[in-house]
Amino acid sequence: MKQRILTAIVALILFIPFVIYGGWPFAVAIYLLATIGLTELLKMHKVEWNSFPGLLAIIFLWLLLYPATNGIHNINLATSTAENIVLFVLLLLAYTVLLKNKFTFDDVGFILLAVLYVGMGFFYFLETRNAVNGLAQIFFTLILIWSTDTGAYFTGRAIGKHKLWPEISPNKTIEGAIGGIILASIVGVIFHLIFPFPFSIVTVIIISIVVSVFGQIGDLVESAFKRHYNVKDSGKILPGHGGILDRFDSAIFVFPVLQFILQLL
Repeated sequence: MKQRILTAIVALILFIPFVIYGGWPFAVAIYLLATIGLTELLKMHKVEWNSFPGLLAIIFLWLLLYPATNGIHNINLATSTAENIVLFVLLLLAYTVLLKNKFTFDDVGFILLAVLYVGMGFFYFLETRNAVNGLAQIFFTLILIWSTDTGAYFTGRAIGKHKLWPEISPNKTIEGAIGGIILASIVGVIFHLIFPFPFSIVTVIIISIVVSVFGQIGDLVESAFKRHYNVKDSGKILPGHGGILDRFDSAIFVFPVLQFILQLL
């Protein structure tokens, strides 16, 4: 536990200044985190980052992140993303022929989904920071994710009896999940009272609940990956915490959902 806390403190000290400063330093940090996260996922499937499909996946990831870095939105983003996906898939499919099915159609599907999974989360991380009032949105979201984890952990330890999804994550409980949602809602309201958003408290509570729920879903998705590939952690870069995906699994789900919600308000 001490190692986990120390690692978390050091990671926050290193990462938070990039979030606060924004601009290209934050973009560079996100590119780096996304690239490491993608290589962790590829490694689970036994695809090395320096192989042809691995390098192609990294390039495609950077292309997905690029529009957010440069503020290209709407039709330009949709068109460029669609064209990149088509080119990416064609190159990977051609590679299956060159390797005579040692690299298979299933591998193509995995790599495509891996890039989209990691890319969409970190893309909207950048989009959120670049938005109006983006810094407040970033901290609001991160604090809700941390509050959910904290509430779920302590509630689960105190009164957790009913397993949430034992086949995927045996330690998580229904009581813990509810405790995480409640604490996130409370913290969301407190944040709103200190740094007001242009929404009612009821709306903030609803947003907090949605963020908490999808944060926990993101955590379960990452657990499902690790369970399927029989690995304990996605990586070892963070002592006591695992890899980048282990720490950003909730954020990958939450930031896209947050932006979708804000578009509706």
